[in-house]
Amino acid sequence: MITIKEITSKSDLKKFVKFPFSLFKGNPYWIPPIIKEELEGFDKDKNPAFDNAEVHFFLAYKNNKIVGRVAAIINFIEINKQGIKKMRFGWFDIIDDIEVTKALLDKVNEIGKQHNLEYIEGPVGFSNLDKVGVLSEGFDQIGNMITWYSHPYYIKHLEQLGYVKEKEFIESIFSFNNVKNPDVFQKAQALIKRRYNLKSLTFKKTKELMPYVDEMFDLFNITYEKLPTFVPITEKQKAYFKKKYISFINPEYIKFVTDKDDKVIAFSIVMPSFAKALQKAKGKLFPFGLFHLLNARKNGKEVLFYLIGIRPDYQNKGVTAIIFDEYYKTFKEKGIENCIRSSELEENHAIHQLWKNFDPIIHKKRRTYRKDISY
Repeated sequence: MITIKEITSKSDLKKFVKFPFSLFKGNPYWIPPIIKEELEGFDKDKNPAFDNAEVHFFLAYKNNKIVGRVAAIINFIEINKQGIKKMRFGWFDIIDDIEVTKALLDKVNEIGKQHNLEYIEGPVGFSNLDKVGVLSEGFDQIGNMITWYSHPYYIKHLEQLGYVKEKEFIESIFSFNNVKNPDVFQKAQALIKRRYNLKSLTFKKTKELMPYVDEMFDLFNITYEKLPTFVPITEKQKAYFKKKYISFINPEYIKFVTDKDDKVIAFSIVMPSFAKALQKAKGKLFPFGLFHLLNARKNGKEVLFYLIGIRPDYQNKGVTAIIFDEYYKTFKEKGIENCIRSSELEENHAIHQLWKNFDPIIHKKRRTYRKDISY
């Protein structure tokens, strides 16, 4: 018999966070989160996403053993300001038992009904900066810190229960050695800087970067607002992300482009790949986890392209040549070997065009699924 328990206590939330550690034990492709960081993300007093969201956490039990988990999420900005009557679900992990999946998603459906919502979509997080999707291809490829890993049966369960594909995302990788003709964008960036009176901003220290971070998040909201179901970052979330993440990213991997008035018109965030360091950390910063992460931050030879944004009036003007030129210089100096592109909407053709000259190989795909709420 399957029992579903809604959890609220700190001890149960820790069980929620730690369930994937047993589910994926020994799996060489799964990337464990830092348990403390994950718990803080679920803390209503620390994560400002809860200011505009209602979240229910569920664990599934069978024979007194945890066999599944899911977070049911209502984003009120999405519902009340954008008119999108969507019930979200995320942090979705289950054993290979479709009855477990059904029992958990029935709870998600139940909450959606209580709020008169129209459909369910997931796996997704609180906002567009959270993890997204179940894997549809690339189960034999190592994950990264900003994506969920999943077994092939996740998709089978969802489709058997009547869920249909909503969005497809692709992830790709290319060798830094594929950048055969850097002089192409080196010449282009000089021309574009002169034509539009632009400057590139690079940083050596985090404190140099911090004065520009709020402006970067504002530009992120402007750049991505037209994508489907985009949820903007609030002022409190800016402060939260700044404190939680920016200080940990190598400042040399964040690039800005400014106009003649020193306004940021483009940005890009690249992170060292922390995948193998997180595997070594095994969910804990101490005693050795922090050492592995700091070592990867400074000496890692793989990088992850996380975000890129260009103000709409500067799109299609070659501004990316400026960004690529700066990264080329940084990556060459640091001996970077591989560049990984994080999850990008398959339909976002503009972003795909940016990479066409680097011969990227699509090595993973992931999807979100949707289903109308049953009344």
